Amino acid sequence: MLSQQLLQRLQDASLPRVCGVLALLSLLLTLGVSLVRHLLNEPHVFMKKQSETHGQIFSLDLGGISTVIVNGYDAVKECLIRQSDIFVDRPSLPLFVKLTNMGGLLNCKYGRGWTEHRKLTVNCFRCFGPGQKSFENKIAEECMFFLDAVDTYKGKPFDAKLLVTNAVSNITNLIIFGERFTYDDTEYQHMMEIFSENIELAASAWAFLYNAFPWIGLLPFGDHQRLFKNAAQVYDFLLKIIQRFSENRTPQNPRHLIDSYLDELEKNTNDLETSFTMENLIFTVGEIIIAGTETTTNALRWAILYVALYPNIQGKVHQEIDAVVGQNQMPSLDHKSQMPYTEAVLHEVLRFCNIAPLGIFRATTKDSTVRGYSIPKGTMVITNLYSVHFDEKYWSNPEIFCPERFLDSNGQFVKKEAFVPFSLGRRHCLGEQLARIELFLFFTALLQRFHLHFPPGTIPNLKAKLGMTLQPHPYLVAAERRRSKCLGATKSSDFV
Repeated sequence: MLSQQLLQRLQDASLPRVCGVLALLSLLLTLGVSLVRHLLNEPHVFMKKQSETHGQIFSLDLGGISTVIVNGYDAVKECLIRQSDIFVDRPSLPLFVKLTNMGGLLNCKYGRGWTEHRKLTVNCFRCFGPGQKSFENKIAEECMFFLDAVDTYKGKPFDAKLLVTNAVSNITNLIIFGERFTYDDTEYQHMMEIFSENIELAASAWAFLYNAFPWIGLLPFGDHQRLFKNAAQVYDFLLKIIQRFSENRTPQNPRHLIDSYLDELEKNTNDLETSFTMENLIFTVGEIIIAGTETTTNALRWAILYVALYPNIQGKVHQEIDAVVGQNQMPSLDHKSQMPYTEAVLHEVLRFCNIAPLGIFRATTKDSTVRGYSIPKGTMVITNLYSVHFDEKYWSNPEIFCPERFLDSNGQFVKKEAFVPFSLGRRHCLGEQLARIELFLFFTALLQRFHLHFPPGTIPNLKAKLGMTLQPHPYLVAAERRRSKCLGATKSSDFV
């Protein structure tokens, strides 16, 4: 079972009991009903609109939490690149203090703990992940499991979310545990469902209120209580599988991230200042699973939605796949440079759909000045990446989904400076390389075999579903074999 200290922190609250209704009324009076509604529904859109009135940098009092909002590429770049050593901390929000005690990797405070955990994780990605050429073959193998699972629907409409989640999470699992989980592993499926639910709960009104008024943690109801209960279940499950995958371990001969972390933990046994602990191992594993699964899964789901929505775009991707890859081999990274249109589609999905529109909140390590504005040490800073991707200075007609914006006059792929889906600076997403590889291989493999379309008479909801990431609302899609084109391989064994 999970350590009693961790469970106790998730279950206990320490501030006086006060009515949650009063907390909500106080927040509404402080911010205004309209502002709160927009913040909770589409905070990234609201913040960009506010910047049109107040400028690219403005402050916002989020229920007592003084926050600076940064909009537009120029301002975001100034903070995260030119002053990367200042905009590198994490704010001690009550929600994340309670859930992780600001430990682990993604939400940990800037300092030794972050340095140690990032170094270990980067090294593990290099040794057990995309740093190894053979890892591409493992992703290709997972692609085949995924395609065969899609094939079981025989062209009938289905919701791809579960299959995409399973496939994508297994790539991260190979790095963390050295193994994949089967799509019918019910215990693992349950954990992924809880992860997905917590992504939404962490951006709920109750989570917002908890950050502003932590004492509502004593109320026996509210979505924040469900989030805490879910977190305790997940941590307990993670401890079990960490113990399972560390069995038969040979010290200093790691097979995966778990072994590498335990090596560091043992090496630093006598170091009282070390950040390597079993508790932080649990947090780190959970964060990498979430970060490695949620963003790429939603990017693929958006990509599937938009190519099904625009048959002309899908047709051009099909043509490029047929011309470059053919039907008798799996798409590989060697094909990527020869497929500019497919690359443009995936980049436009990341720009237009803004999977993580506000990134992960930052905090300043010392006093700073940005464009004449003073930002004190310890201020929470939100970099609105959505505003960067819809910055009219850098994008023509940004509200239109247009892959061609990433192509030059000769049809060759061109990089765009204001393309920052993985954020910038020292705390940019360390899984960017892996995410790009997964997106390309899963997307091209799927469209090599299938033609995607919506059931007749149905139109998907294109409005994003808000959580800590933006995901599509549930939709059904039919994946039909491209029989007229598929003259070669027809099953997984033909490729391997």
